[in-house]
Amino acid sequence: MKWLITIAGAVLVLVVLRDVFHTLWHPTRHGGLSRLVMTALWRLSSRLPLRRRASGLAGPLAMVVVVAAWALTAVIGWAFIYWPHMPQAFTYTPGLRPAEHSGFPDALYLSLVHISTLGLGDIAPAEGWLRILAPVEAIVGFALLSATVAWTLGIYPALARRRALALRLSHLARTHPSTEQIDADAGATILDGLAGAVSVVSVDFQQYAESYYFHDGDDRTSLARQITSALNLADQAASARHPDVRLSAAVLRAALDDLAAILDERFLHTGGTAREVFESFASDHGRHAAGRG
Repeated sequence: MKWLITIAGAVLVLVVLRDVFHTLWHPTRHGGLSRLVMTALWRLSSRLPLRRRASGLAGPLAMVVVVAAWALTAVIGWAFIYWPHMPQAFTYTPGLRPAEHSGFPDALYLSLVHISTLGLGDIAPAEGWLRILAPVEAIVGFALLSATVAWTLGIYPALARRRALALRLSHLARTHPSTEQIDADAGATILDGLAGAVSVVSVDFQQYAESYYFHDGDDRTSLARQITSALNLADQAASARHPDVRLSAAVLRAALDDLAAILDERFLHTGGTAREVFESFASDHGRHAAGRG
């Protein structure tokens, strides 16, 4: 029986490590704990009375919940590994009675001490395999801390790139460029720049899928509300006389189609055209709620 509990603990630890791996280094649309938490909090925020304010907190709060869930699951997993072998496989400092410190709370305490790398030493593993596993837990704890920092340092630059593209599209939309103004070398340059920025955002949605669940707030920096203007611009430039402008418009349209495909496959599941996907994207990020407010 005790080895079944130990194996269950090892499985919990492996589940955490798998989720960290797929979240940070090998993102997939199948997701895991992080994707489930992010999606659940995002959907919940859309049903609250103050939708825009709640949506703004959904992403950061979900990151905190995910990291806490990673840490808690790892701590419990290691506690299950230790617990069945207490007290016989551990040494205790003088003053501690082993029989009184062999319950699950003591295993949980031991796990917390190791994963936080405190190493207090009042309870220490004595058997060889446990003496190896205890430092491994400390390594896992350090890896979780590093993963949290890496996740934060990765996701917020991705959000900045997304918002910068939205702001650029907002600037273009407010100038109301005519087909004649676009039909020039400068127009091709603008379209090429937009296509490159859209491609970067597409990669960000694949690499940092959780960034989807962050609300951008202001309409000018919300890609969900500005991306349709890029589609309109590409369609407008497609009828230009300048061949370079038409080519750049085709490249931009291809980049937008790819972005729509990623959004639809991973998050929206509309099965519609690029324009329909972008409209669903805007709706999911609160355009209709903002209009009513």
